[in-house]
Amino acid sequence: MIAIVDYGVGNLFSLQSSLHSLGLDAVVTADPKAIRNADRVILPGVGAFGDAIDKLRSSGLEEIVLEQAVSGKPLMGICLGMQLLFEKGYEFGEHDGLGLLRGSVVPMQGNIPDGLKIPQMGWNALIPKRAHPLLKNVKEGDCVYFVHSFYATGCEDSLVAATEYGKELTALVARDNVMGCQFHPEKSGPVGLSILKAFAEMRS
Repeated sequence: MIAIVDYGVGNLFSLQSSLHSLGLDAVVTADPKAIRNADRVILPGVGAFGDAIDKLRSSGLEEIVLEQAVSGKPLMGICLGMQLLFEKGYEFGEHDGLGLLRGSVVPMQGNIPDGLKIPQMGWNALIPKRAHPLLKNVKEGDCVYFVHSFYATGCEDSLVAATEYGKELTALVARDNVMGCQFHPEKSGPVGLSILKAFAEMRS
């Protein structure tokens, strides 16, 4: 069973529907017991870094997510959920993240060429950087759906795939059992579903 962590941030039910379409058992939950009993955990998220990490902490679920990561259970962050996995976020100030991955989340503004629209919104190609089980059914150039104004940097040790938007931006990261997609796999058609399926097949 896959637990989708409900801490008040994100469109959780479209993600649940995508997992169900793959024949996977997935629940949206804020119950620590259900998260602990799950085989895998997904941390979703949309919105601002500071607001999201505050909600995760105030809900008491930060400790549960960290506990599951340390246990070796497969954990995937999606979009803002991926960004929260890093050490720091610089959106409306400086905020501590979960610290599960090395790196920081910084604004695209001032770091990509002028004239490109921010947020990056729409389909863009994945550029694989190294082999990883999440990409076992993905080919270079396959496109996924992005909506973001911030990106992870300083995360070379966990970088699995990038995307080109004026410069290469982090698209997919993984270190041991902790993984993250900057894009929305649940909105990325067959390619996104193949990544979710690969996550569901990973062993702890």
